[in-house]
Amino acid sequence: MMQKIIRVLLAKPGLDGHDRGIKVIAAAFRDAGFEVIYTGLRQTPEMIVNAAIQEDVDAIGVSILSGAHMTLFPAIMNLLKEKNAGDIILFGGGIIPDEDVVALEKMGVSKLFTPGARTDEATEYLKNAIAGRKRDEKIM
Repeated sequence: MMQKIIRVLLAKPGLDGHDRGIKVIAAAFRDAGFEVIYTGLRQTPEMIVNAAIQEDVDAIGVSILSGAHMTLFPAIMNLLKEKNAGDIILFGGGIIPDEDVVALEKMGVSKLFTPGARTDEATEYLKNAIAGRKRDEKIM
């Protein structure tokens, strides 16, 4: 059985400049053995999706603290579908009201982590989500 290291792209879309949280999750993912590509601040949905496809990632994690989550997550999901990359898991975190979390997860965002979520919750969730999607490979 082939072993596969999880490749995850992390991004901060829009004008939100608060990046401490995404840097913490990037370190946690690296410590868990993931390969992390962090695109940095002020990314557009197009930049995020293009980088994810070029880097052949398993998942995209987006941190949004600006209140633009109901615009940015759907834009990323639509671009993934348009570019035949709908198999890339989209998850995220930030300050997102509970009713918006429910709405976004119904739209197809895999999982949203809000303030107080532990890093091990995110790493375990992503391992399980990717393992469930790729049954023929052993996920590290």
